[in-house]
Amino acid sequence: GWLQRGVGRGAGGGEAGACRPPVRQDPDSGPDYEALPAGATVTTHMVAGAVAGILEHCVMYPIDCVKTRMQSLQPDPAARYRNVLEALWRIIRTEGLWRPMRGLNVTATGAGPAHALYFACYEKLKKTLSDVIHPGGNSHIANGAAGCVATLLHDAAMNPAEVVKQRMQMYNSPYHRVTDCVRAVWQNEGAGAFYRSYTTQLTMNVPFQAIHFMTYEFLQEHFNPQRRYNPSSHVLSGACAGAVAAAATTPLDVCKTLLNTQESLALNSHITGHITGMASAFRTVYQVGGVTAYFRGVQARVIYQIPSTAIAWSVYEFFKYLITKRQEEWRAGK
Repeated sequence: GWLQRGVGRGAGGGEAGACRPPVRQDPDSGPDYEALPAGATVTTHMVAGAVAGILEHCVMYPIDCVKTRMQSLQPDPAARYRNVLEALWRIIRTEGLWRPMRGLNVTATGAGPAHALYFACYEKLKKTLSDVIHPGGNSHIANGAAGCVATLLHDAAMNPAEVVKQRMQMYNSPYHRVTDCVRAVWQNEGAGAFYRSYTTQLTMNVPFQAIHFMTYEFLQEHFNPQRRYNPSSHVLSGACAGAVAAAATTPLDVCKTLLNTQESLALNSHITGHITGMASAFRTVYQVGGVTAYFRGVQARVIYQIPSTAIAWSVYEFFKYLITKRQEEWRAGK
């Protein structure tokens, strides 16, 4: 997701807004909405991030299910889809109305704590490092370092949920309940199976973060040069930035899906044992499907990311603005 990649995953997903420095406005132009007030508590950061992350993942979950299936290297003939809408319609018609939602509970359960942890870590580290590197001001180095560390923690919390979710999303998945999937993976493959894709996830989030950040800032310069609270500009810029970053990092997402699902047909056809590590995943994808296999599910990934990013930006920026506005009113009323 977008919040996985920083505060912009993101996102995270992840996620770009996280690396974005606070924008200071003229005193007469309204509240400084880009940064939460100095007195904001850790709980505030965690609640705002958790709500944004949960909504982002849950609202677009059916499309995420389609993406996972379309990234399959050797899909069953009954699970070969021409496009996202056809895939969604066939899944509902042949497997039931609620089939695209299977695994949603584990995703929501993981997204809340993961995004809350991300925001709390990011905001704390950003302030601490900025005070050391650039006392009294904003430091790009501090923002970047804080975002990287926060992403490490976020993905560590979210990765097991991703593994379970994607196994439950696959066609003919034997798992109907989260507990069944967790138990089977633990007994058959060991605890390490929940983190096989961790390094790939991190490798994907670094370029995602960079592309998302640069695209978002470029669009904001055109749509919102004054950097005021402008929901429409945040939605449009964030959605476009998320789409560009999602398309560019699809090959890494395909490898992550393979590491998470350990797709049996691919394993049986080309290697023995389990696929471990990004290099092994890259080789397997190429052996099974060639260069084009790296872009399986790109349409679904982009379609997922556009509204997903828009939701995440809207929710998080709204929380920041609302908290800042109430703090300003409280100070004025003292």
